[in-house]
Amino acid sequence: MSDVRPTYRYDTAPTARDLMSMVMRGEVAMALGIVGIVVLLILPIPAFLLDVLLSISIAMSILILMTSILIKKPLEFTAFPTVLLVATLYRLALNIATTRLILSHGHEGSHGAGAVIDTFGRLMMGGNFAIGVIVFIILVIVNFVVITKGSGRIAEVAARFTLDSLPGKQMAIDADLSAGLIDQDEAKKRRKELEQESTFFGAMDGASKFVRGDAIAGLVILAVNVIGGILIGVLQHDVPLAQAFSSYTIMSIGDGLVSQIPALIISIAAGFLVSKAGVEGSADKALVTQMATNPVSLGMVSAAAGVLAIIPGMPLIPFAALSVGAGALAWRRSQQAAQPPAVEIEPVAAEPEEEPIAQTLAIDEIKIELGYGLLPLINDLEGRRLTDQIKALRRTLAADFGFVMPSVRILDNMRLPSMGYAIRIKEMEAGAGEVRIGSLMAMDPRGAQVELPGEHVKEPAFGLPATWIDDALREEATFRGYTIVDPATVMTTHLTEILKENMPDLLTYAEVQKLLKDLPDEQKKLSEDLIPSVVSATTVQRVLQALLRERVSIRDLGAILEGIGEAAPHTASITNLVEQVRGRLARQLCYAYRGDDGALPIVTLSAEWEHAFSEALVGTGEEKQLALAPSRLQEFIRGVRETFERAALAGDTPVLLTSPTIRPYVRSIIERFRGQTPVMSQNEVHPRARLKTVGAI
Repeated sequence: MSDVRPTYRYDTAPTARDLMSMVMRGEVAMALGIVGIVVLLILPIPAFLLDVLLSISIAMSILILMTSILIKKPLEFTAFPTVLLVATLYRLALNIATTRLILSHGHEGSHGAGAVIDTFGRLMMGGNFAIGVIVFIILVIVNFVVITKGSGRIAEVAARFTLDSLPGKQMAIDADLSAGLIDQDEAKKRRKELEQESTFFGAMDGASKFVRGDAIAGLVILAVNVIGGILIGVLQHDVPLAQAFSSYTIMSIGDGLVSQIPALIISIAAGFLVSKAGVEGSADKALVTQMATNPVSLGMVSAAAGVLAIIPGMPLIPFAALSVGAGALAWRRSQQAAQPPAVEIEPVAAEPEEEPIAQTLAIDEIKIELGYGLLPLINDLEGRRLTDQIKALRRTLAADFGFVMPSVRILDNMRLPSMGYAIRIKEMEAGAGEVRIGSLMAMDPRGAQVELPGEHVKEPAFGLPATWIDDALREEATFRGYTIVDPATVMTTHLTEILKENMPDLLTYAEVQKLLKDLPDEQKKLSEDLIPSVVSATTVQRVLQALLRERVSIRDLGAILEGIGEAAPHTASITNLVEQVRGRLARQLCYAYRGDDGALPIVTLSAEWEHAFSEALVGTGEEKQLALAPSRLQEFIRGVRETFERAALAGDTPVLLTSPTIRPYVRSIIERFRGQTPVMSQNEVHPRARLKTVGAI
């Protein structure tokens, strides 16, 4: 038997590699950096180490400036306020460290505070103390009065307008979500961007105060270093006054410059960042695109430079070079603008084939006809193509209602108005309207008229008051809380409502066969046992159409087939089959109609009306029909309108709750004047649903 025994290590002390990996973690490195700044405030730093730290300060400021210039939008640098705070603290800590060196080693000469400060002081002063002081004061004024103050004002105004426009932007996101233009993930992403935008500009408004305080601190530290250094050098170290004045002034000016130059660079970075709102792309591309592409502007620059060049006493070469360069660039831009775009010419066939006559019998399920002025919507309109929105709409309707809508065909129609459109379902016109390319539709969420200059119209989908406004009024409309939509979104919203109204007609026999074919494998056995031995596919189609007519999703096709299978052996009535299926979908119905508080708001039908409807049913068995007196029918309609209008004013969207026997007949009346009002029976209320009664009829 071997004497070798396994050994176990019980000590868990971290190794050097473990410590290094901990330091390399971002949060640990950040914490160590802040601790290092605190150490700079307390402990003395040797001159050679101070030179290294000052070099890091200058390099870090250049890195921040380059990052601010090259980013495409401000939200890509949301850490800037924190970076600004850390950089300001770092510079102030270095100021304190340099002040300690100047006051303690200044009597040794101007090199006592390190080579960086000595070089900056001698280079900027040029052998003249007055020059150094003036240059330093100018840098402080430029930083404090011009750049920092302007950046702070921009950040303040941007933060104010961002917060004021937040409700309007939120409603615009909700409108796009309800119209099916975006999904839940995209809506969450946009809301997150809005939150980041408001937080960022608010933080920038406060962060600009750091730079302002840093500039004031630089002036105070300069005065302390000069006056205090001269007093210490003369009184304590017996340095001659002239030598003390020279040494301490060089070091103080060098210290101030080596601190203010990074501060000025970071202030410029802050200015680039807050002034970049609304500009697409990096700063260099945006400036070239917006300033150097207009040949008229470049021509005026060339002419002005040429006039200045011929004025006596003016330097000829610089202005002449500018005039020639700007003129050449203007000529090149004008030539590019005048050149027609390249058009690819396709070869024409010798004899085009004649379209078969049978092709004219084909019917487009869904078709949109556009006036010639709306054709740009098909290609591109600032990245919002109509075709892309229709694709998103079909996907959303498929998720909400359980079947894929037919493809939408888009055609031009010269007989329509220039900005008009028509939506056709199976070649019959189902809706029409007009939009305005280059304008925005503004609507008041409260239903009032928009108080902005523009063309007052009715929104085509719901008939609400709306106004076509100029794009320049977008910010003002958002500030007032109006909902703003572009022309493509107006058309897509109108198409959405028309498709919801015509879903039963669009669910053809072929579409039902596709749904049955695409059932999961575990549910196909149910379909095979049910069709055609128990019910026909046509019966299933009629049940599904009846559900869609009341805007009930048929996505849970398995539960619907189970409900049909239970009731089909006992009845052939489509009405009874639908009621049985609706009972199966109780959980889905209660969830779909729930309120914001999670409860199901209901309006109940009084016992008197329940009895009146039951007495008005004539016929036997499955042939019953409703025969209610016209006066009683008008009384019922009036009561429904008044009750639901009161509920709407209270912010509720209730369902009408009836007994199972009369629900189909009550629904047949309701759909004629309140088509979107759901009617449920007691059998369709899930046992776990929480009810909230908001009225009674």
